[in-house]
Amino acid sequence: MARTSASSAARPRRRYGPTSSAPPRRRRRRSREGPAPVLRSFLLASRPKTLPAALAPVVVGSAAAWSEGGFRPGPALAALLGALFIQIGTNFANDVFDFEKGADTAQRVGPTRAVAAGLVSPAQMRAGMAVAFALATLCGLYLTWIAGWPVVAIGVASIAAGIAYTGGPYPLGYHGLGDVFVFVFFGLVAVAGTVYVQLLRLPALALWAALPVGGLSTAILVINNLRDRHTDAVAGKRTLAVRFGRRGAVVELALLLLAAYVVPPLLLARGAAGGWICLPLLTLPLAWRLLAQARRLDGAPLNDALAGSARLLLLYALLFAGGLVLG
Repeated sequence: MARTSASSAARPRRRYGPTSSAPPRRRRRRSREGPAPVLRSFLLASRPKTLPAALAPVVVGSAAAWSEGGFRPGPALAALLGALFIQIGTNFANDVFDFEKGADTAQRVGPTRAVAAGLVSPAQMRAGMAVAFALATLCGLYLTWIAGWPVVAIGVASIAAGIAYTGGPYPLGYHGLGDVFVFVFFGLVAVAGTVYVQLLRLPALALWAALPVGGLSTAILVINNLRDRHTDAVAGKRTLAVRFGRRGAVVELALLLLAAYVVPPLLLARGAAGGWICLPLLTLPLAWRLLAQARRLDGAPLNDALAGSARLLLLYALLFAGGLVLG
């Protein structure tokens, strides 16, 4: 026993220091992970499923420019990137401002919000928002060089509206004006702006083409607000779905869908496009399913309808663009 004790006492106690194996492994693992979790959180906050709302108007606007004989790939690409960065910046703004206003609570039924979940700090999200809008500004500078000062007005108004949707002293989304914001900026402004930077003029076709895109983009918001109306009401977010309830939201959705599907036959009847312009009518079953889901479902089950509304917008836009190109 004495020998054993002496031996134990004599044996140097193992200490974990800089040269030992276990702690450094943990440190290296954290180092390897590094910024990856934060980047994944920003990817989550960018809400990829909403990005068709930025892609669709540029696709349709570029097809309209093509049909008018003036498609230009450089300005079209810059318009696409600018629209995507504005959409991402707006999503980042929504993430942080909704958190600060108390709209994102534990009762939220929508996708995880990065700031509310503690994945990203408010300061980090504000920095991400600034970077996204700065990248959009760079695209805008190129387009200003191509198409002149009207692009400045479009860009400044789009970024300001993206911030004002949930931020500032009078957030649009909290006062029932979000639907107008989406229809104007993701429909009229985005489609017409895309046409203008390529043609340097604004034909009537640009405005006609903007109507269905704006309508279907707004339909995404209607489904979102219908799903969130109970928690939005508690947070003081007075969306149209909160003000007028399910019935009002379903009526609004029906009118938006009707407007989208009336435009192709009208363009055909006016002689502004050929028979191919009716290709988007192939998506009517999807629109009907979306309307049925809005009438029947509530809360979290509407997440599937929300994803379906984004798919409908993108598919409609691709078919509409194809109809314009095919003539």
